[in-house]
Amino acid sequence: MPYYNKDRQRPARNSSPDEENSLIVGRNPVIEALKANKNIDTVFVSGSGGSLGLICRMAKEKGIVVKQVTDDKLSAMCNGASHQGAAASGACAEYVSIEDILDISRKKGTPPFIIVCDEIEDPHNLGAIIRTAEAAGADGIIIPKRRSASLNTTVFKTSAGAASRLPAARVANIPAALDTLKENGIWIYGTDASGENYLSADMRGAAALVIGSEGFGMGRLVKEKCDFLLKLPMFGQITSLNASVAAGIFMYEIVRQRITAQK
Repeated sequence: MPYYNKDRQRPARNSSPDEENSLIVGRNPVIEALKANKNIDTVFVSGSGGSLGLICRMAKEKGIVVKQVTDDKLSAMCNGASHQGAAASGACAEYVSIEDILDISRKKGTPPFIIVCDEIEDPHNLGAIIRTAEAAGADGIIIPKRRSASLNTTVFKTSAGAASRLPAARVANIPAALDTLKENGIWIYGTDASGENYLSADMRGAAALVIGSEGFGMGRLVKEKCDFLLKLPMFGQITSLNASVAAGIFMYEIVRQRITAQK
């Protein structure tokens, strides 16, 4: 949620059992999967040179994220299987482009309604956000390639299958993605504790809702790109909400406003 403590340290992400089970393990299996254009989300390598260098080049040519990890980390991810320094994780759905998402609202004849996740690292949070976004009628979701959960099996399960129904664009740079949305006439609504009460905002038009990372909120550059900053009023001793819970409240305020405008 957007209310955060700047002194907190980012927790290390550990792979879940579901992520481990979705891994392609070993140099040759990874190379063959890349050659066959399998739906690969991330390639993990512990080393360089030789066939590992080939794997990195092939992955980068296909726009797949490559992460360098230690040999111990990779062994833990692979549950001790012989990985030869390489593994790859598959995505539960194909990624699309921002333009593909914009085409959806054009075809529907409705103002764009897009969710942007700025470094949501917990796959359970991302899955829950996707589930609510699909139910609320969002056109799509945008996530970054780095420091973010991806469309892995944990996200798929948490989303109750919505991850295969809601188009998702994975971009290298969220601020640049927001610029693209602005060029297409979309207002950017960021969620931050310094913002105005969300109930006072008019979100009936073309809208992109930015949800900041768990515990840290939006990054500085992302925050600067927002046209409006919105907050949820807090009346209890707890001053923050889970990212997916907060996202659901904001999303359904957009839904409420649009339904009211149609009456």
